[in-house]
Amino acid sequence: MNKAPQAWMPQIRRDGGPLYLAIADAIAADVAGGRLKPGQRLPPQRPLADALGIDFTTVTRAYAEAGRRGLVEGRVGQGTYLRLRRKSSSLEAARSIDVSMNLPPRFQDAALEARVASGIAEVASDGLDLFLTYQDPAGTESDRIAGAQWLSSRLPGVTADRIAICPGTQGALTASLALLAKRGDTVCVEALAYPGFLALAAHQGIVLAPVAMDGQGFLPDSFEAACKAHHPKALYLTPTFHNPTTATLPLGRRRRLVEIARRHGVTIIEDDAYGALPRDPLPPLAALAPDCVHYIGGLSKCLSPALRLAYLVLPDARTRARAADAIRAFAGMASPFTAAIVTRWMEDGTAAAILGAIRAETAARQIVAAKLLPEAVTDPECFHAWLKLPKGWRAGALASRARLDGLGLVTADVFAAGDAPEAVRIGLGAPRTRQDLTRGLESLADLLQRAPGVSAGIV
Repeated sequence: MNKAPQAWMPQIRRDGGPLYLAIADAIAADVAGGRLKPGQRLPPQRPLADALGIDFTTVTRAYAEAGRRGLVEGRVGQGTYLRLRRKSSSLEAARSIDVSMNLPPRFQDAALEARVASGIAEVASDGLDLFLTYQDPAGTESDRIAGAQWLSSRLPGVTADRIAICPGTQGALTASLALLAKRGDTVCVEALAYPGFLALAAHQGIVLAPVAMDGQGFLPDSFEAACKAHHPKALYLTPTFHNPTTATLPLGRRRRLVEIARRHGVTIIEDDAYGALPRDPLPPLAALAPDCVHYIGGLSKCLSPALRLAYLVLPDARTRARAADAIRAFAGMASPFTAAIVTRWMEDGTAAAILGAIRAETAARQIVAAKLLPEAVTDPECFHAWLKLPKGWRAGALASRARLDGLGLVTADVFAAGDAPEAVRIGLGAPRTRQDLTRGLESLADLLQRAPGVSAGIV
């Protein structure tokens, strides 16, 4: 009869620094020495903590640190396992950099990673009520109160009765558009706009009227002309760290825009996806005109894309009730488990710590971008950049040629509600490390130094 394999137990010293680092070091040493094998499951965190006579969170931090080092991976519902090593050539490793996605940068902070994991585990251990019940389609009062507190620095005086919790920004856009426009109606958008909204409008049969932009963003006079010509039901825009151009609309234009919208009876859908990133932000449109703005405060860019949660702030409680009906119709509700995690993080300071870590890593990556692509347009607090191409280059040709070097780019036509310039957006946060970002931007800079014809890969 075969005996069950003995559970792994780290050999650690308790006088050489933080225990979580000692455990992570033990994992690394036992992997190197062959005592831990690829694919092997590590002991569950709580039993290991009990066996070592230490706090559960210390083991959580240790496993998070081992994960940061690429030694282990968590599998949902199964536990923590040693990573399987896949052989790959150095050429393949060099061809794996994608700057097409616009993600918050991955920060390197084992203690914060452990804190994040611990918060999720604590919510999961709260009992079955969270898992076996339905909630109000617009979210519980406690979750909406937490959202109001999170947004209060940008929207002073905002109250929970005006907030609907939505399944991500796309869910908030769907709910808002359902209240404002029907098939065949016209909605104004920036000439370059978020592709998710363009897709939603096309799906719902909404006619789009593009509004011209310059280096500072949206042009109010072009919007007024569109109001007179098309009588739009709504205006959708991203006034802070515009996607893709990174422009932030000046305060004067914001006030002028609000005045025009009020005069023509146009409701504004303000996508403030990046609004939490600036340390000294301009007031959102919803702070200037709460009566005529549907404000969307998503969490994908300031906390995590995996959360799929956004706060939709409506002009009043009656409009919020209508939004709840829309959410019920297309989604049922946002995930209560996700909302509970977010609320816990906001109440215990984890959310603020994550935001701070994202801001710090963004600043470091901006230094890399400024050095390697000084001609790109961006903002020191923004984690994407906008690159207008040198004469002779076409965006599609550049993206195709970059793909041959393993570099993923997104071209301006993806964002175009009208004509598209020859430009690309660069997601500085998408590469896993600063070193990967450096390698990718070096490749792009080298490519742009060559004539388009010389760089062609067609034979």
